[in-house]
Amino acid sequence: MKGASNAPFFLRSQKIIQQMNNNNQNTPFKIVILGGGSAGWMTAAALSNTLPKQHFSITLIESEQVGTVSVGEATIPGIREFNRFLGIDEQTLVKATNATFKLGIQFEGWTKSGKYMHPFGPYGLNKDGVPFHQMWLKAKLAGEQVSELVEYNIEGLAAQQNKFSHKLNVQNFPIEHVNYAFHFDAVKYAQFLRQYSEPRGVKRIDGLFEQAQLNEFGYIEALRLKDGQNIKGDLFVDCSGFKALLIEKTLHAPFEDWRHWLPCDSAIAMQSQSQEEINSYTRAITHDFGWRWQIPLQNRVGNGLVYSSRFMDNQQAIDKLTSSISENTITEPNSLHWINGFRTEPWRKNCVAIGLSAGFIEPLESTGLQLIQSAIFRLLSLFPDRTFSDTNISAYNRYARDEIEAIRDFVILHYKQTDNDHSEFWRYCRDMEIPDTLKAKIEMYQTNGNLFRENNELFNELSWLSVLNGQGVIPKTTHPLTAQFSVEEIITDLKQIESTYKRIVDSLPSHKSFLQMLN
Repeated sequence: MKGASNAPFFLRSQKIIQQMNNNNQNTPFKIVILGGGSAGWMTAAALSNTLPKQHFSITLIESEQVGTVSVGEATIPGIREFNRFLGIDEQTLVKATNATFKLGIQFEGWTKSGKYMHPFGPYGLNKDGVPFHQMWLKAKLAGEQVSELVEYNIEGLAAQQNKFSHKLNVQNFPIEHVNYAFHFDAVKYAQFLRQYSEPRGVKRIDGLFEQAQLNEFGYIEALRLKDGQNIKGDLFVDCSGFKALLIEKTLHAPFEDWRHWLPCDSAIAMQSQSQEEINSYTRAITHDFGWRWQIPLQNRVGNGLVYSSRFMDNQQAIDKLTSSISENTITEPNSLHWINGFRTEPWRKNCVAIGLSAGFIEPLESTGLQLIQSAIFRLLSLFPDRTFSDTNISAYNRYARDEIEAIRDFVILHYKQTDNDHSEFWRYCRDMEIPDTLKAKIEMYQTNGNLFRENNELFNELSWLSVLNGQGVIPKTTHPLTAQFSVEEIITDLKQIESTYKRIVDSLPSHKSFLQMLN
């Protein structure tokens, strides 16, 4: 009976929305973005590059009085897809953002055995449909003295030697390009995208948000600013960061807190002077209550200490970070706090949350900008008309959940699969219960080294392999298809691949000299 009592209201609301749609067919569809920073300007850039100006208008509201987080200087290779989509010249971007090139992440101290690399490229070469790592595992389980996995990875080897090049230029070799991402100044990246967007029709308003105006059905009609301006719109994009001024404060979309799995909820960020050598990888170095990052740009180094506020206070974190920086610091400590988790409806009614307002996973695997760009592409794929189809909205929210839950599991893996026991924090991580989806993935790998990428999840089998192997997970056996290869045959192949990769990487220029050539 409850459904029946709501039916007249539902039918009336649908009729009014359809009438509004019909009445506005000849007027531009108005998109209002609340908030600048990386999320706001990435959204503005993508929409202005895609939507025809005669049918759409885009307004972005931001205030110089409101700071942005913008310390996420590390990216993953997907950022290149976004830049190509916009038609951005890479060399111009590198110069504008003081960027360097990133070939992977080096994890230091996550297990007692030392450090390992999560590189961006493939390991070795598959043979007759059998993944390379299965053959490597077979030799290792047979007791052979094989090299570490990174020795069979061009990106990993190049990162360890601080080398870089876009192309390999090796004749009769199946791999032509290096997989890479960037370290860059996130503030300058947002400024770069603003300069891209405004000539393409994006109107920027410098103003402070005061209140959203809703119609009788709970849809946002306009945003009122403190200076009295009233900005009307059809679609509103909430890029207001952790404040979530529209999706949460106005539309009350709920949020799932995942800190029981991901207890690191705070960070201190500082910048220091450049180092003599420029690493072509991000460093993630553990401490007693979390980890710290080191990210090299052309003109400085970004440093940060991530920690759990349950185990460490702000001043302790500042002291710990400052004592770990060997170069002269050039900024004061910047304190950040967040809740790891997910907005269960990042799209509600006529409002889509993109960026921190939609959810956040701590920065261990540099996924912040990736979540922004995937949300933008998802919005473009399911872009609404003025009826705001529930089918499209539900699909958007479902895909968003699938994506961030898979990222969540991947990041949890780093904490769970550790043999660190030197502090209460690390013992908590080692002993905590984990999602069933992650448990199943670990158990599958432990059984016979199998890895399976589900629902086009962000991190592929090679990323999972890097962390599982790097953190000491050893399968009991290998895939049955490895039976066709003898251990002796596998060893011969491994030696050939290792020597070939070493020769290729030895021929590459240093990261620093490559950057100098660009300038």
